[in-house]
Amino acid sequence: MNRALVTLLATGAILVIGSGTAVAEHHEDGFKVIPVDMYACAYKDGKGPKDLDAYAKKFDAWADAKNLNDLSVWTLTPYYYGPGDNANFDFIWMIAGKTADGLGRTHDTWLADNDGLQGEADKVARCDGHSNFASVNYKPTPAGKTPEDSLITFSDCNYDEGATFEKLGEAMGAWSEFLGEKGAEAGIFHWYPVYGGGGEKFDFKWLEVHASFEAMGSDFELFGNGRGYEKYGELIGPLITCDAARVYRAESRRFAQLR
Repeated sequence: MNRALVTLLATGAILVIGSGTAVAEHHEDGFKVIPVDMYACAYKDGKGPKDLDAYAKKFDAWADAKNLNDLSVWTLTPYYYGPGDNANFDFIWMIAGKTADGLGRTHDTWLADNDGLQGEADKVARCDGHSNFASVNYKPTPAGKTPEDSLITFSDCNYDEGATFEKLGEAMGAWSEFLGEKGAEAGIFHWYPVYGGGGEKFDFKWLEVHASFEAMGSDFELFGNGRGYEKYGELIGPLITCDAARVYRAESRRFAQLR
C-alpha cells in the first residue's frame, strides 16, 4: 500500500481531533477517506464533447441498471492551464465512490458485463492514464454536499523539511476556520496518490471546489486584497510548497452524496 496512504490512515484520529472545529464537525462519524479514480482521455478523430455527452448518459443508465448508487461521476475540461498541462488529454473522466469497496464493486461489475459500453467508449476517446487517489476533505463545501457542476482547481504540493501530516492537519483546520469566518464557500481537499503512478513529483494534490467563477473570484479577492495570503503564510507557508493551480470545469454526469 502507498506509504502516504498508510500515514493518512494511521494519523486519521489526529486529523479529526486536532484540526479545528470546522473539520471535526464535518467528520462527525470519524475520519473518512474518499476514493477517486481519474482517467486522462483524448478524443478520437472526428469525436468531441457531444459524443462524450451521449456516452455519459449511457454510462449513467448502465450504472442505474446495475444499482451502483454510491457513485459520482464528473468530466473535467481544462480552463486555466499551461502549455504542457493538457498536452496528452482533452478531458478527465473522474469517478468517486462513497466507499473504496463500493468503487471496487463498480470495477468488478464493469469487467464482468459493461453491456458493450467499453467498445463505445473506445470509439469516443483514448484514455492513456488511469490513477487513483485518497481524498481528504479539510473544508466542506456548503452544507457538506457533494458538488455537482462546479470549478475545480488543482495544485501539486510537496512537504517542506520538517513538515508532517499531523502538523499540516492542524494548520489546515485553522486555515479552514479562517476562511469560513471570512465567508469563503470553497471546499478544500487534499488528494494522496495510491494507484497508477509511481513517478510522482508531488506528495499530494491540493484541490479547491468553487460553485462559479464569481465565487472563485471572491476567494481571489479574499486572498489578495483581503490579505488572506498573510494568514496562509503564517499557517501553511512553513509546511508545504505548491505550484500554480490549474482550473477545470467539472460537469456532473452521475450524482451521489458521498460524505
